[in-house]
Amino acid sequence: MRVVATGAAATLAGTAAVAVVAGPAAAADEPGAAFLAPYYSELDLTGDEQVTTDDLDVLTEALGTTTGSKGWDAVAVADTDGDGEITVTDLADLAQRMVYDDGPFDLVEASVVDMQAAMNAGVTTSVEITQAYLDRIEAYDRTLVDPAEDGRPLASIISTSDVALGVAAEADAERAASGMTSMLLGVPVAVKDNYNTVDMPTTAGCGCWDDNVTTDDATMVTGLRDAGAVLLAKASLDEFAYGFSSQFSSYQPAGETTYVASPYDTSRTAGGSSGGTGAAIAANLAGIGFGTDTGGSIRVPSSYNQLVGVRPTVGLASRDGIVPLALSQDTGGPMTRSVTDAAVAMDAVVGVDENDPVTARQDGLVPDSFTAYLDADALDGARIGYVPSMLGSNATTNRLWAEAVETFESLGAEVVEVAEPDAFATVLAEGSGSTPEFRHDLAEYVEAYLAPEVEARTLPEIIDSGRFVTSRQWTYERRAAVTEEEYEAWAGPEGSHTQVLAMGKELVTGMLDEAELDALVYPSGNPYRTQGRNLRLSPNTGMPAVTVPMGQAIPEDDTIDGAGVNLEFLGRDFDEGTLLGLTYAFEQATGARTSPALYGELDQ
Repeated sequence: MRVVATGAAATLAGTAAVAVVAGPAAAADEPGAAFLAPYYSELDLTGDEQVTTDDLDVLTEALGTTTGSKGWDAVAVADTDGDGEITVTDLADLAQRMVYDDGPFDLVEASVVDMQAAMNAGVTTSVEITQAYLDRIEAYDRTLVDPAEDGRPLASIISTSDVALGVAAEADAERAASGMTSMLLGVPVAVKDNYNTVDMPTTAGCGCWDDNVTTDDATMVTGLRDAGAVLLAKASLDEFAYGFSSQFSSYQPAGETTYVASPYDTSRTAGGSSGGTGAAIAANLAGIGFGTDTGGSIRVPSSYNQLVGVRPTVGLASRDGIVPLALSQDTGGPMTRSVTDAAVAMDAVVGVDENDPVTARQDGLVPDSFTAYLDADALDGARIGYVPSMLGSNATTNRLWAEAVETFESLGAEVVEVAEPDAFATVLAEGSGSTPEFRHDLAEYVEAYLAPEVEARTLPEIIDSGRFVTSRQWTYERRAAVTEEEYEAWAGPEGSHTQVLAMGKELVTGMLDEAELDALVYPSGNPYRTQGRNLRLSPNTGMPAVTVPMGQAIPEDDTIDGAGVNLEFLGRDFDEGTLLGLTYAFEQATGARTSPALYGELDQ
């Protein structure tokens, strides 16, 4: 981001404007910022945990103050050059810490910081940004853009909000009255269409639920709204979040379905089940996205679409108001174009919720802000473990892994080969609860939230409606046949699945502790493919994972040229901050994400 020092700082420095590139966040041993990374908050002089023109005014008044002067303690933190005197150099340095940029604003690949800086400077507004994303959805999402013979439309968005522009106008008014009150203020967000939203239907990707307008938001959506975000759109998904192909039937005649396409190669799937979120965020159709993950549904589309994806600890973010697949492993999390955006998004959606009792586990374990961990030096001194059997044999993945090891070591990390415990394969082999749990968990959602206008309220009624992905009829019939006894034997307190998850958490935590590791890393997948059963490690332990772009395939690999591959970092329960710091450092060093060429700036 280009930050411009203007006004008093520029005048006193004797320049018209001082343009600088924002440096890395300072190291954060303990989180402290309310909603900004330390780089943007640590020199605050006015107590609002950010640097604004008010702070510049305070420091301007203090010019010439020295260590022996009255009032030195109040401004000493801003003596950035350490010479014992407040000078114009310190004033210019302070101006760099403002989230403010009065240069040109480009929507494509814009980060949350970019948006806030431009809105703070008056270069653009939330209304203008929201309208620009709506224009991109209209121009790109259902239009055939790819000239290739087998190209397809993205089909990443199921619905858009007709109140989004009004909400954006309210955000602009709040900024005018109170300044930037949140890093999400006025930022347009797309959520997977299994999150309840009062202003858009929640179809879960099924035509049988086209009329499901709930009277309550999902708890995570409430958090986003409270943070000032603009709920822009509902993203497509694999129907009821079941698989990785992102095939849905919403708003289509009975028997018809659509697949979500990857914006990098529209002949290929965007992955799933959060494929719509993945395609939309990669193609810059919204600022930030959210998906859900039971067995890989955030991390697969993040890898296919070169995004950062966070699968949080089960219990960090409430699942209340999200259409379930298997609550033993379900969790929601952000899918973004940068680690910073992911950290900002996480801040808005965590918290204890009595409607999801598992969230009580997080009490006292959540930082004030995950952005406090964003440190470009986070890998220096870190111990990064890997299990060789998780690397696979794909030429692209192996090349990128070797490059990642070089990056880790160049940044001061130690890469440690970890022996595979006897039970490790058992943990990876444990299946998803999508069949044994779905009927039971869906019934609870239907009772609590499903709109009364919706007639298909059970799995047999969904089948009878004909408004579903009909090629999966057997799958629905098998799920409908699961008895309560089978459910309890699987997911009950003493159920077989419950026991494997508990064993997996103990085993993998022990692997981290024994080797004194900060994270265990492995490829999230291969080019447009998964890698073994790697994606099962996080859900089969309940432990958090963050996936980040590692690079792309090249012709010499003889795989799928240009396809992205992500690297996944897994850590201890509720240690998302550490994972975000490590992935931020890796991201800053590699800059591996690319933007899909087919979906650039719109012609004006």
